[in-house]
Amino acid sequence: MTTYRKVAALGSSYAAGPGIPPIENRAAKRSGNNYPHVVARALGAELVDLTVSGATTSTILDTAQRVRRVEFEPQIASLPADADLVLVTAAGNDMNYIGSAMKLAAYFTIDRYTGHRLRRWKPPVLPAPTAQQLDSAVKGLARIVTEARLRAPAARVVLVDYLPMVGEHTVPFRNVPFDAAAIDALASVHEQLTAVFTTAAERTGADVVRASQLGVGHELGSATPWIQPLRPLHRLSDSFHPTSDGMNAIAEDLLRTLTRP
Repeated sequence: MTTYRKVAALGSSYAAGPGIPPIENRAAKRSGNNYPHVVARALGAELVDLTVSGATTSTILDTAQRVRRVEFEPQIASLPADADLVLVTAAGNDMNYIGSAMKLAAYFTIDRYTGHRLRRWKPPVLPAPTAQQLDSAVKGLARIVTEARLRAPAARVVLVDYLPMVGEHTVPFRNVPFDAAAIDALASVHEQLTAVFTTAAERTGADVVRASQLGVGHELGSATPWIQPLRPLHRLSDSFHPTSDGMNAIAEDLLRTLTRP
């Protein structure tokens, strides 16, 4: 097995780990037990964790990201030149994946408390990424790989896609706060997001850890979900993100990937 001495992580909340203690950076909602931390500890490697919840491929590459009063420079700018392993989870926010789930949760919660009047006035807006969004997400993710290799020439770059949020065991209004049509729409966005990773990997030759497959059977409503349910107001931003068990499962699969050339 190759020895890795410095690991760098780029990405959004599905890498950062909001709601998983300990939180090492509150503005970034970055956990000390997210999958990059678990992998780095297992490897005995130094970790440079640049992940920020809410990041897009643009804020990783070109644009500063502001979270309340904190401004994060583009993550790629802080990628160490001597990193020998770069882990990337991004593009979900380019397609408004989690944002759509949060908006649907808010819509149906308000609808319930207004006696289902809201649906008479305004139907829910179901997520449906456009061809332009999909193309932009692929290009953004592929460019992250290219830029990471330029900045850290000796690094192996590994893409880590997204755990599934909903699946065949997800029951409307029991396991999630929305209806069957919303569940189907979010599953479709996740499927398209998975395809974005596949296409970006094909274009760049990067490795892919397929959390999308790993998490099948662990969606909301399963016996052992790896995704957090809708959280109370003070923890709302943790909703629909990986659990500690989900992060550990991704880390284990990533470590298995690293043993392959």
